[in-house]
Amino acid sequence: MSTVMSVEQACAAAKEVAQWYADTDLPTRAGLLEAIADAMDAARDDLVPIAVDESRLGVDRLTGEVGRTTGQLRLMAQVVREGAYLGVVLDTALPEATPPRPDLRRMRVPLGPVAVFAASNFPFAFSTLGGDTASALAAGCPVVVKPNPGHPRLSDAVMAIAQEALRAAGAPDGVLTMVSHELQDGIDLVNDDRIEAVAFTGSQRGGLALARLAADRPRPIPFFGELGSVNPIFVTPEAAADRGASIAEGWVGSFTLGAGQFCTKPGLLIAPRDEAIRAAAVAAVGGVAGQGMLTSAIRDAFLRGVGERTDISSVEVLHEGGWDADTDTVRATLFAVPADVVLADPRLLEECFGPMSLLVEYDDPQQMLALADVLPGLLAAGVQGQENDAIVGDLMPKLVAHAGRVLWNGWPTGVAVTWSMQHGGPFPATTAPATTSVGAAAVDRFVRPVTWQGMPQSVLPPALRDGNPWGVPRRVDGLMELS
Repeated sequence: MSTVMSVEQACAAAKEVAQWYADTDLPTRAGLLEAIADAMDAARDDLVPIAVDESRLGVDRLTGEVGRTTGQLRLMAQVVREGAYLGVVLDTALPEATPPRPDLRRMRVPLGPVAVFAASNFPFAFSTLGGDTASALAAGCPVVVKPNPGHPRLSDAVMAIAQEALRAAGAPDGVLTMVSHELQDGIDLVNDDRIEAVAFTGSQRGGLALARLAADRPRPIPFFGELGSVNPIFVTPEAAADRGASIAEGWVGSFTLGAGQFCTKPGLLIAPRDEAIRAAAVAAVGGVAGQGMLTSAIRDAFLRGVGERTDISSVEVLHEGGWDADTDTVRATLFAVPADVVLADPRLLEECFGPMSLLVEYDDPQQMLALADVLPGLLAAGVQGQENDAIVGDLMPKLVAHAGRVLWNGWPTGVAVTWSMQHGGPFPATTAPATTSVGAAAVDRFVRPVTWQGMPQSVLPPALRDGNPWGVPRRVDGLMELS
């Protein structure tokens, strides 16, 4: 049976089961997520070869990515079972107060059917069953997936496994559906009035076009878009003097990982002018073999981005990469540019998706602070420094003002799926900077608060009833009760 439905069929199926799914108790919903995870783990050896063929990513990388995907599902099952995400608050009636206070009980409820646009660069973990799908399902929202055209066979295989796991666990078919990868299906999906929210990971151009559709509907809906980021790393003079060569090598390893096809790739290393850093970076880049990119469209966009920077007269090419047509691989490109040029040319603060990065060289550490002030919104930013560096106290608040995640002596590639992870940031990194698309808090995007006033016990949701039958954390008359 085909996993692909028309937009009309998918949205109708999702709407039909939305109330059933919203009403599921927490253990049941958690069990559905775990059933999908178990099925994916069991099918790993069948799925990875399809992903290798369609994405050109390696077996080890993709095998690990299956584990990340099932780990995301299981983390969301933990979030659901605990129930804290419901945000339950009870204020009991105080008839003697002036004015009298009624009985008020508040909790979060699912938004309803959610459209998820799959990404290309993580064929498992940000795709059909990626973090957006996992967190929307955890919230109690049916999901309609718009698959990525870069891996159609994998999308179909993953969806078939997930749907069968849900059926076996007793869920109706509309809980998780998929439309085609055609552009028009994505447009129609966002415009369908039965869709209550959209989650997207991809290009700024595509994301903003869809965000406008979501905002311009007769009934606008939330659009949660992750659109990319340049993710700068600042190197203090003290750190450069102490370990400049190793910092350069770590930077190259991070921005060339997976052919630079990570939204968290460090696109800028902002460091003092230092020949040792230059030499170590050039040597490291020279040792990186050519790599295949996910699609020809992504490759061509990368080559255009490299060409645009090469055409800027004040940008120096430290290592020229390029495309090998015979093997259809690209080699990493490394640029150097003075800090004052970046301050004057905002094009150099834009993301270029692929194995390319800029060494931004400063002569005065105060230039780091000036650069930090003009940064766009970022998913991540970091400092390579020494604990007692005087400038860090001024630099770090500026990074916090621009980024969703700040790092100390680390690299932004590698986003842990945990309770505390924040994978988001101010525009243009995302369209909703108060949210995250990775980690336990990702579920918060797909719920909204409702207060029940003076309601009889029989009408209240279980989480709001006296006696706390679901055993969730609740705040009662201002005091936190954990169960």
